[in-house]
This record gives sequence, C-alpha cells and structure tokens, in this order.
Amino acid sequence: MRSASEGLALRVYLGNGDRHEGRLVHELLLEEAARRGLNGGTVLRGISGFGASHRIHAESQGPGHAEDLPVVIEIVDREDRIQGFLPFVDSVVEEGLVSLTRVSVIRYERGR
Repeated sequence: MRSASEGLALRVYLGNGDRHEGRLVHELLLEEAARRGLNGGTVLRGISGFGASHRIHAESQGPGHAEDLPVVIEIVDREDRIQGFLPFVDSVVEEGLVSLTRVSVIRYERGR
C-alpha cells in the first residue's frame, strides 16, 4: 500500500570517528532514533569531504585519514517528531552540521 504525507528530513554531518562519552556519535543518534520509534534512519559513509577546517579528508589519502571520513545520518519523520529529537542531537554533537528540509514522504507498506 502507498501513502503520502509531509515531513522533515534531518541530516547530521559528522566525522566517522566523532565520539560522545566514548561512543560513536552516529551510533548514538541511530540508536536513540530507533528507541523513540522514529520512522527510520540511515548512516551514509562518505569517501571524502571537508568541514569547518576546510581540510579535505579522503580514503585515497591513505592510513591516518580514514578515521575522519564524513558520515551523514539521515532521519525522516513528521516535523514534530524531528523537532522533539533535536535536543538529543544537541546533547551529543560537539562538532558538525545539521540540516532540516521539508519533504514529501511516500511510504510503501506490505499487507495493509
């Protein structure tokens, strides 16, 4: 079955080695989103990128550079649920970038 709605896409841009209290931030975000029952989340691993320092990090640069490759955590849900998740994002992200985008959501579900 197909259903359509409006929502908000949350994207958090980090380094793959970013940690909060010893835990990887992208894992904390995904686990908390799942615990709260948000619609779903994905961690996308980048092969190269740069942040506020404007220093490019890339797989092709060899050993030592792979620990700071970019990751993007993307979560799409209703606006109120994403807004309710932002305080948690604020509490675990020490350096990075967050974007919010209004989206049209089309959901496909079996057996409904």
